[in-house]
Amino acid sequence: MSREVVVKSGLFRYSQKIFVGSHVLHADEQGDSGGTDFGPNPYELLLAALGACTSMTVRIYAERKQWPLKSVEVRLAHAKIYAQECATCDTKEGMLDRIEREITLFGDLSDEQRHRLLEIAERCPVHRTLVSEVQICTRLIADHAPVPIAAKCGEKS
Repeated sequence: MSREVVVKSGLFRYSQKIFVGSHVLHADEQGDSGGTDFGPNPYELLLAALGACTSMTVRIYAERKQWPLKSVEVRLAHAKIYAQECATCDTKEGMLDRIEREITLFGDLSDEQRHRLLEIAERCPVHRTLVSEVQICTRLIADHAPVPIAAKCGEKS
């Protein structure tokens, strides 16, 4: 079961404190975006989630198969691109998000094992979430009342 994530505004202009169970993370914008670079920006956190999930998924599969995978390195970058630059995308107008992901597999693996691990990387749960339809339900909770005062996702307020 997933732990609740709580995000609270921090001490600086855009800084945020992120609580996940007993863990505390920080997020912020870079200085050129008005932040203090106190932590990764939201897109960097998204990339970190995808990279961590990719690496873990590949590791789990290799361990089950008892393959000699020593370690995994995942490098990621995010960019906004014009839709017409993407020949394989359904969207043909405006801008879209592109995530570049490079995976390095360390260990005495055969070409066949490496190919299979690349296929498995495409199946990591965060990757699947990012490429699937996602519904985000938002409720506004007033700081002075314990009941929602606005809702989305077909809920009544």
